[in-house]
Amino acid sequence: MAVNQGEQIGALKQMTEREGVDDALLQRDADVFFHQTLSTPVFNTISKAEGAYIFDGSGKKYLDLHGNGVHTIGYNHPKVVEALKHQMDVSLSFAPRRFTNEPSVALAEKLTELAPDDLSRVLFCPGGSEAIEMAVMLAKHHTGKYKTLSFEGTFHGAGFQAVSIGADPHFKEGLGPMMPGALHLPLPDYFRNPWGSDDQQFVDDMYLKKLQDKIESEEEIAALVTETIFYNSTVPTKYYWEQVRSLCDEHGILLIFDEIYTAFGRTGKMFASEHFITPDILVVGKGFGGGIVPYAGIIGKEKLNTLQHKSIGHYTHEKSPFCAAAAKSVIEVLEEDRLVERAATLGDYFKKGLETLQGRFEIIGNVTGLGLNLGVDLIKDRKTKERAIGEAHQLMAFCFERGVSFKLIQQNILNLKPALVITQEEIDTVLNTLEDGLQKI
Repeated sequence: MAVNQGEQIGALKQMTEREGVDDALLQRDADVFFHQTLSTPVFNTISKAEGAYIFDGSGKKYLDLHGNGVHTIGYNHPKVVEALKHQMDVSLSFAPRRFTNEPSVALAEKLTELAPDDLSRVLFCPGGSEAIEMAVMLAKHHTGKYKTLSFEGTFHGAGFQAVSIGADPHFKEGLGPMMPGALHLPLPDYFRNPWGSDDQQFVDDMYLKKLQDKIESEEEIAALVTETIFYNSTVPTKYYWEQVRSLCDEHGILLIFDEIYTAFGRTGKMFASEHFITPDILVVGKGFGGGIVPYAGIIGKEKLNTLQHKSIGHYTHEKSPFCAAAAKSVIEVLEEDRLVERAATLGDYFKKGLETLQGRFEIIGNVTGLGLNLGVDLIKDRKTKERAIGEAHQLMAFCFERGVSFKLIQQNILNLKPALVITQEEIDTVLNTLEDGLQKI
């Protein structure tokens, strides 16, 4: 959905008109960085990030329910810091290509141990955009086809191929012709489906028919690239993914799940796909680096290990022992502190609290999501489901002032993705803050 500049700037202005904001540093930022929507103007400075919180320049703390998705195990986790210090102490911070190292191999082995079914091969890279590029190139080479299928409005990364696949007009307009063969379908949406139906299987079947028609009318489709749980927190049914899996298998199309945001426990499973079916390639990133270093990768099936004569991930930091040490420590924290199970339990608690608010406030049209990956859709009218964009921005600004930070999806959906170390008491703080804000607006 296109960015509403007026609403965004109004909310930013409300956020910045507070005591303790370092105006001088904000101005220095504005004077030196290229300006771009979604990154500028900034509305505050950060002096520290720790656990589930960020701290601004005045020391005020904010419970961060956004974190760009990197804060899975909390910011600055001691175990990740220690792992990185160790790599520096043993003077193994980089490995040139054609050399391997213990941290990278150990991480790869651990990932294939954790991954579902026969996902048993990996490649690493600096970020999620590059990981999507690797997954798509692998699919194209393996199948000998060049087209991709993905859903309208989604974001799969900032690289040219990833932007072409992602289909968000905001990132594509003005760039001229995009990658040939990037095909798109309407994003499945139960709340605002075009048939006005509350029957999930009917809605599934209608979207599946669109998918089947597209597949049967196009040749040369190498892969379907999709988030397992959509960016607006919509959770497709298991039935839907089972039918998608069947269609892909029938037509020789590889299924790529983008779990850059949702892998590593966020949905109450180590990988979101474990709630549904296993893809051919799983893409991970963001929280993979512990919120300290950028790292990402792909996990694929053994049958795809057929490109010894090609390069699809020729990245300088492909087997970075430094980044690998961080990523492996993230997994250790998840397991030792049982954060995956915690996300499932606290996610249920959080969602029920949001549903209670939905029962009290007409402006909440829909609550969706799984685990600590939740969305609250604000509407002007429950019959028309018109998006309450202005009200959503007002609520975001109110909550920010009260020390709760989150972002908006599609301009009206509260995107609530806290660190998995959040406590039940902190969730209560979020719920109480939302309640106060909803009463005010």
